Amino acid sequence: MDTSYPREDEPPRKRGPPSAAPPPRDHLVWAIFNTLYMNFCCLGFVALAFAVKARDRKVSGDVEAARHFSSKARCYNALATAGSVVLPLLLIALVVTGVIHLSKLAQESVGFFTYQLSGSDDPDQ
Repeated sequence: MDTSYPREDEPPRKRGPPSAAPPPRDHLVWAIFNTLYMNFCCLGFVALAFAVKARDRKVSGDVEAARHFSSKARCYNALATAGSVVLPLLLIALVVTGVIHLSKLAQESVGFFTYQLSGSDDPDQ
């Protein structure tokens, strides 16, 4: 029984033209972080959906679609991160300025009421 058969010396070639640019990033870890920890207006979930789409397209070999979805995932991740960092800082700043304003208002009202109470109403004195 002859088991010899012609063998190919060359490995099979990949489909599509060779690309000089590196494959696009899918930003999946960043999207998972935004989804779990800083899910501002569900932007983290939207970023996760686009990151998964980018990874699927990258694995299937559709580089242009992977770049498109990667860009959208990066944009939504940036918005979710910025919203989740900026809004609490803005809220803290508003609370601090409100407390400062109320303390000044309380000091002024205390001074006003002590002046009114300590002054006498008799014109004879």
